Amino acid sequence: MDEHRVKRRRAFRQRLVSQRSQQLFTVFVFLLIPLTLLGVFTYFPFAKMAQFSLYDMRYIGKRTFVGLRNYLDIFTREELFRTLRLSFYYLAASFVQLALALFFASVLSFKVRAAGIFKGIIFFPFLVSGIAIGFIFKFFFTRGFVLDTLLIFMGFEQSQLPYWLRDSQVNNIMLAATSVWRYMGQNMVLFIGAIMSVDPQLYESAEMDGANTWRKFLNIILPSIQTIIVLNMILSITGSISAFEPPYVITNGTFGTGTYFVVMNSMAHEKQKVGLAAAMAIVLMAIIVLVTAIQKIIVKVFFEEDKNGMIFSERRAMKKRLAKKRKEASA
Repeated sequence: MDEHRVKRRRAFRQRLVSQRSQQLFTVFVFLLIPLTLLGVFTYFPFAKMAQFSLYDMRYIGKRTFVGLRNYLDIFTREELFRTLRLSFYYLAASFVQLALALFFASVLSFKVRAAGIFKGIIFFPFLVSGIAIGFIFKFFFTRGFVLDTLLIFMGFEQSQLPYWLRDSQVNNIMLAATSVWRYMGQNMVLFIGAIMSVDPQLYESAEMDGANTWRKFLNIILPSIQTIIVLNMILSITGSISAFEPPYVITNGTFGTGTYFVVMNSMAHEKQKVGLAAAMAIVLMAIIVLVTAIQKIIVKVFFEEDKNGMIFSERRAMKKRLAKKRKEASA
């Protein structure tokens, strides 16, 4: 009897091993091709780029090993480090873009006359090619063209108007504004999708409690679409750091408008400084990873609920109430 039981257990183990082996083999076969493509077209080129960043080299010709000198040049050469500072224009524009997208999404998610038309108008720029948008705004901002004509019609003198694409005090603001105009529709659509998924009964309960529109937005909409807000913030901030199309097409990086990506492209393809351009790409990736990590930490600390179901503002309010009670008790 015991021998029969041992044989059954051994057969059961063999079946388990066989099933496990089949599962692993199936997973391996299905992942083999995508992992191979990922390694060949992503990780291997990245490793080569990291290797190139340690050399003074052109695409064709002699290579000289320089170690970390290319990385030092990025932070010590003024024309390179200045491009990092330009990212703050697009970073500030990304927050304006998110605020406007959230505002329009909050309004158009409810019963508004011709809401579909307004959604289409706001989303349409995102469907247009970035190169085409660049040429549109190049003529829009050119001296004496569309924007100047509109302002003159409103009563301004042309002599009072700046050169929108040459004046270093306003040209980067104008270019950042084009990014807001183009990408706001994408953020708005994502926000609308999240807001439409909120349970309508929450709004009805809030109305019965006497909550106004602002309280509904603050206590119902914002907590419910927190994930989409974080996603849009990551997309907008990383996109602002790597801005390329507006300054490249509209000004070709002249008059102090060359962003980090534009200068990196110039270093790689025009000046043939491949090693320096590769180092700039590595630094850009590190900055994007760092900003994303900081952003996720901030969201986790300030917006995610703790084990008691409270967010940062609620925890802070509770601490103030406890401190006030202790003060009154001690008095």
